[in-house]
Amino acid sequence: MFPEQVPWLSIITLLPLVASLAIPLIPDSQGRVVRWYALGVGITDFCIILYAFWQNFNLQNSTYQLVESYAWIPQIGLNWSVAVDGLSMPLVLLAGFITTMATLAAWNVTNKPRLFYFLILVMYSAQIGVFVAQDILMFFLMWEIELVPVYLLISIWGGQKRRYAATKFILYTAAASIFILISGLAMAFYGDTVTFDLTALGLKHYPKVLAMLAYAGFFIAFAVKLPVFPLHTWLPDAHSEASAPISMILAGVLLKMGGYALIRFNIELLPDAHVYFAPVLAILGVVNIIYGAFAAFGQGNLKRRLAYSSIAHMGFVLIGIASYTDLGIGGAVLQMVSHGAIAACLFFLSGVAYDRTHTLMMEKMGGMAKAMPKVFALFTAASMASLALPGMSGFVGELTIFLGITTSDAYSSAFKTVVVFLAAVGLILTPIYLLSMLRQVFYGKADRELAFESYLGDARPREVAIAMCLLVPIVGIGLYPKIATQTFDVKTVAVASQVRTALSTVVAQQPKTPLYSRLLAAPQLAVTQTSNLAE
Repeated sequence: MFPEQVPWLSIITLLPLVASLAIPLIPDSQGRVVRWYALGVGITDFCIILYAFWQNFNLQNSTYQLVESYAWIPQIGLNWSVAVDGLSMPLVLLAGFITTMATLAAWNVTNKPRLFYFLILVMYSAQIGVFVAQDILMFFLMWEIELVPVYLLISIWGGQKRRYAATKFILYTAAASIFILISGLAMAFYGDTVTFDLTALGLKHYPKVLAMLAYAGFFIAFAVKLPVFPLHTWLPDAHSEASAPISMILAGVLLKMGGYALIRFNIELLPDAHVYFAPVLAILGVVNIIYGAFAAFGQGNLKRRLAYSSIAHMGFVLIGIASYTDLGIGGAVLQMVSHGAIAACLFFLSGVAYDRTHTLMMEKMGGMAKAMPKVFALFTAASMASLALPGMSGFVGELTIFLGITTSDAYSSAFKTVVVFLAAVGLILTPIYLLSMLRQVFYGKADRELAFESYLGDARPREVAIAMCLLVPIVGIGLYPKIATQTFDVKTVAVASQVRTALSTVVAQQPKTPLYSRLLAAPQLAVTQTSNLAE
């Protein structure tokens, strides 16, 4: 029996995985055929993503689309259930795009190329599966599958401390994943019916204690992946030891899984619990921004500095999620998409510089502007986007989040002032550490002992093409944000409405003492704001 309509999402999810199984059978001794094969699979899958969404995705519909559900393991109630909406669709596009670019960036891999490209394609499928899964067991399975390729890709093709970094990554992320399973099963088995379907789980009414514990469990798991201070320490080590293509995927896609899951699970499934945790998320977001910026200053390793920069930028995502406004939540999604392209570009170019210098220590890479003017120009453009230069996507994402939190009527003026002020301090620190990085690497004093691989020369056509492919959407979104925002605007409005309804319900059940004045000292709901929410 064939399905009545084309199962686009199943094809998109499974194609890289199925294609990876053929790699051991490809006759190839030096990896040249395998790399073309892997790149072809990545491009094909990305083209199918573009076609499927262009033809079948309705931008004005906030509900799930391209829905597919098949019984997978009925004995335990596990279904192959996939769908997309305005929250997951742009991130599926991002995952396909970044992973394809990373495959092209890994063109010169000669150590065990079959295994390398096999793992890349398996990770491709797992990433897409995380964003489209509508069954909580399937989501957990895809989340876990994605961890194994990353661990192997770091531990085999990483730097000198690759095993330490890979082990730290797997310990943090695998241990945190247990909380997804525990929270998900607690929600699934609560009530008269047992279900793992996300929509059905969202319709259940949970006791306050269960909701709070489940929210905390999900948050711990997703905070590690995002990452959120103090659960972030695996990220700088992973980035500093991973090869450039893997760093592209780490920063461009894997971190975004945490932000996506916070909205999908913590807000959509547990909006009542989110009311109590939202101020904590805003505070942690500010901590991420300030801590990440100051920590970046102290890094002499180029990729570690970029890693701490990613931690700081993910702080804005937390603030947007905590804002209670469609503008703030939409800004969080836009920030994830924007940072995915920017970080991937920066880590790729750091890899290009490493190929020529065999070092990531910035004090040893001085004077690179003369030797590599193309890399200098591309690196500067990506850095400008990262420090939120107007006309670049980074500016639009962070500005939208600022507007979202400042226009929120769920917090007191004092709380919003503190959050915005401290986040703005992070904005000031960002150009300082990024510009000092550019000065050290490209304008600093040249190290005479530097073993510069002059035969490689400046950026080659393939490398320029990859960087330009990443910069085009960065500039395009910066100049015309609607390219990205139209994909999720309707959905973020629906999510904001849902969480504000939960807020008004919780406020109505509270005594006259403002809700947040008992949870935290600063934020509180004013009387007039409470009445507006209740309406």
